Amino acid sequence: MRAYGRRGMLALAAGLLAGVTACTGDAPRPATTPAAAVTTTPSPAAEEPAVTPAQAAEEFTAFTLTDDSLRGSTWESTFEGRLTMASDITTGGQWQITQAAYVSTGSRPPRRQWGAPTLYVPRFPRSERAPWFSALVTRDGRQTLLTFTKSDHWRLSSAAELLPGQELPEIALDAEGYASVVAADDKSVTISPQFIGPVHASVAETGTAGVTAGLLGAGPLTTDVAEQIAASREQAKNEGFSYDSIFSADNFPVYALRTKDGGALIQYSLSRTTSTTTKTAEDDYIPVPEQARWAISAPVLRRTLKLTETHQYATAVPPLTNPSAASVIAHDGVLTRASGQ
Repeated sequence: MRAYGRRGMLALAAGLLAGVTACTGDAPRPATTPAAAVTTTPSPAAEEPAVTPAQAAEEFTAFTLTDDSLRGSTWESTFEGRLTMASDITTGGQWQITQAAYVSTGSRPPRRQWGAPTLYVPRFPRSERAPWFSALVTRDGRQTLLTFTKSDHWRLSSAAELLPGQELPEIALDAEGYASVVAADDKSVTISPQFIGPVHASVAETGTAGVTAGLLGAGPLTTDVAEQIAASREQAKNEGFSYDSIFSADNFPVYALRTKDGGALIQYSLSRTTSTTTKTAEDDYIPVPEQARWAISAPVLRRTLKLTETHQYATAVPPLTNPSAASVIAHDGVLTRASGQ
């Protein structure tokens, strides 16, 4: 998150807060068409969307079958072959998470148990180059929000498990059951989708003391993380190390659905890079955490340790007509890379 710079973050926060406080009443009602202006010319047949609910259901089933086959214990493909095939059905942050699942288990990641999905399919025009859809499904006994996107073919891009006590907000659907997409720069919600990653990164680093404090609700994935970073930095200093942990939105895709209350359900990813470096004598070794032993065999390192995690979230963002702190309702994340010397 540091790459944005304090000046840029101040400007971002000021713009967001100004948008929240600018709303002083209900939005104006749209103008109606006078009855005399209505013509009797029949409208042309509606064009079929880029993806229909039936097609989305087929793609979801195809993914789960392929995923199960790759994870199956009887699969005879080589390690590299499995990774190649896994990369062909995943993208974005989900590819990094999937790659770690294969590498950390010797190409034997646990198989998944899937329930029947509830699909949320936006009505994209046929010309849309990157259509996507979401699915709420029970995965391994936990409600999980998935998002699939299409380039040359469909791939899983995001997966986040609903947190305890959280429910998916009601998604706005049209008469035919299609969902609506919230544009990246949409200003009818308290945090535009294009800003959700940087805002979350800032809150996770600075907590209640940062310029974005109050835009995201406090909790274990936001302000608590900032407190943990501050405590770890102080402990490392006392033990003769330097420590820092930085979140970044990188170039991960963002997906946003309109909720029935006028807000947005936004799905996005962040990377977290934690670095520890010795500052004193070379015999002050850095311990390697157990969860990183699949990438670093040594129990301690002499000079530096760098851990990279990939996290995926779903956050319910209120409409400007009812401003309040956005709430992170779903998450999944793992260590995806580790290095040091």
